[in-house]
Amino acid sequence: MAIPSDNLILNQNCPCGQQRPLRNCCGAFIFTPATAPTAETLMRSRYTAFYLSEADYLLTTWHPSTRPKTLTFDAAQHWLGLKIIACQGGQGSDSHGQVEFLARYKIQGRAYRLQETSRFLHLAEGWVYLDGDIRDNA
Repeated sequence: MAIPSDNLILNQNCPCGQQRPLRNCCGAFIFTPATAPTAETLMRSRYTAFYLSEADYLLTTWHPSTRPKTLTFDAAQHWLGLKIIACQGGQGSDSHGQVEFLARYKIQGRAYRLQETSRFLHLAEGWVYLDGDIRDNA
């Protein structure tokens, strides 16, 4: 995962909604070997990776038992925002955590919502996404 050569994107607010520059927020995990300290931080960084189409990061932070072989992105899909609804566990000393979130996106001008409760595990290499239950995708 190479750091983007375009400093403009790194200095823009992070897509995860934290109101910090990408370089000091999710970019610190997507473009460096650093690992997310909590399940919520990993959730936010994975949303940002979807926003940026960073397949390598998404696959690296996916549990091996549920990880797909490859990822493809829909060029017509534009992510609009992320809202964290609830978190259970997922702190540094926890072995697992759950994050419920709502992500908004558009495809060809039509708005959609994805609400999911994601499950995360804390392995030796850090937090990884295991799976999730989708509540609403319309």
